[in-house]
Amino acid sequence: MADGSSQNFSNHTRYDPLFHFFVLPVFAITLIISIVHLVRRPGLHSVWMVVVMIAALTAIFKIRLYALKVQDRVIRVEERLRLASLLDPALRPRIGEFTESQLIGLRFASDAELPALAARALNEKLAAADIKKSIQQWRPDHWRV
Repeated sequence: MADGSSQNFSNHTRYDPLFHFFVLPVFAITLIISIVHLVRRPGLHSVWMVVVMIAALTAIFKIRLYALKVQDRVIRVEERLRLASLLDPALRPRIGEFTESQLIGLRFASDAELPALAARALNEKLAAADIKKSIQQWRPDHWRV
């Protein structure tokens, strides 16, 4: 998953080609076909196929979201540790005030830029997108899936 290309606000989102461009389209198209089949040939089997496809799509999204939530939790721990080592002692007691979203946004800030941006995020209650837009020296995260 890791690559050496530079990362910034405009290109930091990640696509998993197998998931986004194969699995999702296959299941979405199959759901559409199942609905068309239901309209053309109504019956218990056709209804059941639509229900199964909706359940399959729901499962695919839930499985994907579970993995992302685990990554968010890991990022939260990593960033709290990073903040504990980089913030001024006066600001360290406020580490618990960061939202998960703010911590996820701060992970892209370089070590040199992090203390000032973290203080600003707390004082101005910045959202993750605002934090990311404020970063001057981007610290890439190529491992996110």
